[in-house]
Amino acid sequence: MANNNKPARTPARLPKGFRDIEADELRATQSMLGAIREVYERYGFDALETPAFEYTDALGKFLPDSDRPNEGVFSLQDEDEQWLSLRYDLTAPLARYVAENYDRLAKPFRRYATGTVWRNEKPGPGRFRQFTQFDADTVGTDSVAADAEICMLAADTMEALGFARGEYVIRVNSRKVLDGVLEGIGVDPGDPDGSKRLVILRAIDKLDRLGIGGVSLLLGSGRKDESGDFTKGAGLDAAAIAKVMAFVNSGARKGSDTLKAVAALVADSETGRQGVVELEEMQALLEAAGYAGDRVRIDPSIVRGLDYYTGPVFEAELTFEVTDEDGRPVRFGSVGGGGRYDDLVARFTGKPVPATGFSIGVSRLQAALTALGRNKSSVASGPVVVLVMDRAELPRYQRMANDLREAGVRAEMYVGTSGMKAQMKYADKRGAPCVIIQGSNEREAGEVQIKDLIEGAKAAQSIADNKEWKESRPAQVSVREADLVAEVKKILARHAD
Repeated sequence: MANNNKPARTPARLPKGFRDIEADELRATQSMLGAIREVYERYGFDALETPAFEYTDALGKFLPDSDRPNEGVFSLQDEDEQWLSLRYDLTAPLARYVAENYDRLAKPFRRYATGTVWRNEKPGPGRFRQFTQFDADTVGTDSVAADAEICMLAADTMEALGFARGEYVIRVNSRKVLDGVLEGIGVDPGDPDGSKRLVILRAIDKLDRLGIGGVSLLLGSGRKDESGDFTKGAGLDAAAIAKVMAFVNSGARKGSDTLKAVAALVADSETGRQGVVELEEMQALLEAAGYAGDRVRIDPSIVRGLDYYTGPVFEAELTFEVTDEDGRPVRFGSVGGGGRYDDLVARFTGKPVPATGFSIGVSRLQAALTALGRNKSSVASGPVVVLVMDRAELPRYQRMANDLREAGVRAEMYVGTSGMKAQMKYADKRGAPCVIIQGSNEREAGEVQIKDLIEGAKAAQSIADNKEWKESRPAQVSVREADLVAEVKKILARHAD
């Protein structure tokens, strides 16, 4: 009888909203992170690493409203039945760290951090539940000089990654100015509930994606998206929507002209006037340092969707267009942002602790660099592979691989059990620039064969038949075993050039 009691196989399936990242992309990411780190450290920021998990109540806006937290975060209970959540961003953990260590920290406290964050949200094209951020924050000063400096840092980071001036812009606005606009339409920014204000902020934040028409719908009764899902709007009347959109569209190429237009819209609001003054101070600092205009620009359409911002807000935007595989135009838009958040640490301390910061979306930036063909990898090719022709000589082959590694060459000995043909296929799949071959004849002569796979592939394209290929043995040379390292380095240098 057939055995029907075999255990069911577990299906191999990737969780929805997550992705596997392979070697080439990881190397390019590390190269990019190194460039960002260099800029952040040049500005005097120091590294800080916080754990992936925080107590859920430390994340603030994701407090559980039932037995289990379920909005925006992935959560579990520890042995003490306390809720832990994977960090949603790197800012909430920073606020907790500063509150715990406030007395011993030099203030202003300047830190940078990079790491994975997780969001329990509906995934979509290019939107994943796990991704990497790279932040820089200054905590402990309410000076707008700190905000201006963060904008300069953001601009320098874009250029360090290879974006030319004109391909990016750092846009700046103020939540205080926006609150002044809201006061003018009868929405109280200080309302403890704050739900209407947040709906308005999130609507404006979608301007790049939805356009004026889509944002206007979200400010009014609501909007149905392409999938048929309906998003309830802020419920503003036509006059209020017109005033908000007038503010959003008041940006001009020249910062002083934008500030004049904004000042007129918030003239009746003390909060709004204060925000304009702060933006004027930032504009003066940016102009003095050579960052205003084409690099950092005042733009009232920038609001940032998160509710905890209290003053200036900024967004790094890529301004160029590329085409996808189907020839359709693609614009990357925002690749990072931040702002002033003076109340976040106060949740723990009960005292105001001013702070400002900026966060880069690493994956989105990397996709943009790839589209431009500017992705840098710290390793140009696969490893040199030492083939195993005689298993009795494994120590000899291992020594060859080790000699190459000690000379700084990326190399490996084939550790499988297959024959010559399969080993060559393996080397090809690994992207090896060359392979090392030593059979009994070469060993007796004190020589090795070096097969240049890159030149071999080029030569094979022009060879008419298999007989000619065997006779020519393209891009394969014999050298003394003592000259192995030097000859491999010549081949690698030739391909690097």
